[in-house]
Amino acid sequence: MNYFVYKGVCSSDMGLRIEKKEVFSAPKYDVEFLSIPGRSGELIAGGGRFPNTQITYSVFLPAKSIAELSQKITAVKGWLYSGLDSYHELSDTYDTEFTRAAVYAGKLDIEDEMNRIGIFTISFSCKPFRYAVAGAKSQLVGNGQNLTNPYSFPSQPIIRVVGSGKGTLTIQSESSNATWEFTDIDEFVEIDSEQMNCYKNTEPKNDTVGGNGFPILYPGENTFSFTGGIQGISVTPRWCSI
Repeated sequence: MNYFVYKGVCSSDMGLRIEKKEVFSAPKYDVEFLSIPGRSGELIAGGGRFPNTQITYSVFLPAKSIAELSQKITAVKGWLYSGLDSYHELSDTYDTEFTRAAVYAGKLDIEDEMNRIGIFTISFSCKPFRYAVAGAKSQLVGNGQNLTNPYSFPSQPIIRVVGSGKGTLTIQSESSNATWEFTDIDEFVEIDSEQMNCYKNTEPKNDTVGGNGFPILYPGENTFSFTGGIQGISVTPRWCSI
């Protein structure tokens, strides 16, 4: 039996049964095209973006009576309609190697669903990328060691830099060669490239880290090297794909 897990709660535990899902859906690349008089074809204007994508499950909620169905739908609504101001992890049995960052973005008409005997849809607005389960695991990376991004899209990792005092971290790939300088490492500093933030636990450390932007792991090999007071690093790569 197929199911999905949202905010750590399994759909089957809520009594839901999935009838179908658009398994291989992908977002449309949002880019502007410019037409120039006298020139064939169109120019691509600047860098585009991937908008959110909709993931929709057609579900059935079995019940022996209208009263029982109403009670179950109330519980489902409490689950789906809470936490609408942030993304949550969404996974399912259709795509076991990836998860998504999702937030509920649908509508439940209880009266209409009662008349249809518990058949309805659940829609999530998801960030465009699917995140590899394997990429959510932290791994130690030695000086001069490579991490290979197996997908076609850059990822935004979390990097923990362990050491003391000053040091530099360099990540080199076919697409980039970037260095970050650390001026005051106190045991460790974490860099979250997706959140664009440097910290130690709850203490901000952005003023102790300098460099061009935040670390990106490009497709293919990414070589890590570090100097000075840096004793080691660990990386949660957050591999992603469409």
